[in-house]
Amino acid sequence: MTILITGARGKVGRAVIDRLHSAGLPVRAASARPAELTVPAGVETAELVLDRPETFAAALRGVRQVFLYPQPAGIHDLIEAAEAAGVEHVVLLSSSSVLAPDAESDPLASHSLKVERALADSGLTCTFLRPDAFASNSLGWAWPVGRSMPVQLAYPDAQIAPIHPEDIADIAALALTGDSLTGRALTLTGSESLSFREQLAVLSQTLGRAIPVEHITRAEAEEQMGRHMPAPMVSSLLDLWEAADHGPAALGETTETLLGVPARTYRQWARENADAFTAR
Repeated sequence: MTILITGARGKVGRAVIDRLHSAGLPVRAASARPAELTVPAGVETAELVLDRPETFAAALRGVRQVFLYPQPAGIHDLIEAAEAAGVEHVVLLSSSSVLAPDAESDPLASHSLKVERALADSGLTCTFLRPDAFASNSLGWAWPVGRSMPVQLAYPDAQIAPIHPEDIADIAALALTGDSLTGRALTLTGSESLSFREQLAVLSQTLGRAIPVEHITRAEAEEQMGRHMPAPMVSSLLDLWEAADHGPAALGETTETLLGVPARTYRQWARENADAFTAR
């Protein structure tokens, strides 16, 4: 029973591969550029390009479970190929944003929502993992923090419950190896609500130096963020943070509730990634 991991170049995908391989399970890592993958010895690799259905059959041969990153392009063809190959279960790395009232029109949420709906309409058994904000999103502050510059935020007191990517991998591995999560849609978070300001205070303590926080206007944030991402995505993120600026974030399922293992903290993530916040 081979387990296919898509998005094998991503941090969560790689961590899931490591867990399954360490457990002695047959794993195949899929990528549009499989030659560039770094996988443990004994892990198969396969080419899988979502807009090239001719790559599907070989990647899915002998596969019974799939860990899937959400990509709407080619999803219906991929589902058809998976059903034909005998795939029994898909674990989708979705997003909590699909629960928003405007998810269909939101550029962030609609990406995952389209994949969820396509899978829900299929004959496949599916598990939807819907993580909230990743702790690793803080890497977006690495450039100013590493240069002792202030971190400029339009909503510094917006609260999220950041989840450690390794926690997501632990939950995904459980979903792929047991049946306790099969067929469920799970909103995943860390175990504590933290504002951006509080996250930066944790980073400051970890690094042993001050990190100034500068409150800027939404218009200024739109201009800055617009240099790196499309305007609709900027608006979506800022709307999300504005809505989160009015109290603690709701907590969802964690490794504690699902696995009986304490969730990794944001402080732990900060310690593990402190080097990323040092200028090179």
